[in-house]
Amino acid sequence: VGMLTDRYGPRKLMGYAVGLCALASIGFGMSDSMLTASISRALIGVTVAFAFVGTLAIAGYWFKPAQYAMLAGVLQTVGMGGGIFGQAPLRAMVESIGWRGTMGFLAIIAVMLSVGILMLVPRRSREQRELEVRSSVMKGLHAVVANSQSWLCAMIGFGLAATMLGFGALWGVPWLTSVQGYTTTQAAGITSMIFAGWALFSPLLGWSSDHLGRRNIILTLGAILSLVAFSAVLFFTPESTAGLMLLLFLVGIGGSSMTVCFSSVKEHNSLGYASTSLGLMNMFVVGAGAVMQPLIGWLLDLNWDGTIADGARIYAADAYTLAFCSLLAANLLALIATLLLKETRCKQIVA
Repeated sequence: VGMLTDRYGPRKLMGYAVGLCALASIGFGMSDSMLTASISRALIGVTVAFAFVGTLAIAGYWFKPAQYAMLAGVLQTVGMGGGIFGQAPLRAMVESIGWRGTMGFLAIIAVMLSVGILMLVPRRSREQRELEVRSSVMKGLHAVVANSQSWLCAMIGFGLAATMLGFGALWGVPWLTSVQGYTTTQAAGITSMIFAGWALFSPLLGWSSDHLGRRNIILTLGAILSLVAFSAVLFFTPESTAGLMLLLFLVGIGGSSMTVCFSSVKEHNSLGYASTSLGLMNMFVVGAGAVMQPLIGWLLDLNWDGTIADGARIYAADAYTLAFCSLLAANLLALIATLLLKETRCKQIVA
């Protein structure tokens, strides 16, 4: 997606991708087998990959460079709004109109987005089109991959997103219900505090980075906050719901500093390959969920004591603790990467 956006621009790519996402959502809602459901679900994943990188490309084209980190934070806020909606509110909608009806509702939203993008997003200027025409897709990929700073940004994104996508998006609810005794709806509300922290503080931390003229201090402090807060959740779990929600909110705040990394990776790479660098980093951010969710499940299976309830495996508290240590390791990796990353001082290092 990043390479295509560098070459062709974001407007048509995003508009058509969201339209295809609507069709895939309808296909998923109408599926009657695991095969058709899986194909439709994969296609949804392919199409929504255009959203984040494409929107960051729009921010780079039509807004001032000094606003970029803040706009990336605003984008994170909107994305976390989707994450919050995907917890308790979505569960309530599924219970009300069924999962097939819910997918149809989401498809309608996708159609509206597709039309809006094609009609409202400006066309690129001649200078922007000429820059993209001169860009070589494979040359850009090689330049981004060969840059060690790109990989450090990717590791930061992976490590800080791991807790949100591994714990908040999946395994937090089973842990809260089976170990801490909450109901499913209560657990969904509690874990959504991670998304709330991301949503509220992403723009603020992006603005702070732009205002201070520094990237790394925000990233380092965010990684430390996320690591300390989630360690407290895991090893010193508060008895009060409010205390637990506060700690998870702090985890979200720390993780939201990752939004600054999108500005940093863009500044460490040529403007002609900006979307390629953003795409590489976004692959690692999304990949955090793709890696950590099954990894945690595998670690839980390794330490399963054989308990089954209603046909499902029930894992002990110690098994969850050991499995969640993988999230702490990922967070620690992100912290180390922030200390190795070169400071850009909010300026384009590579022209």
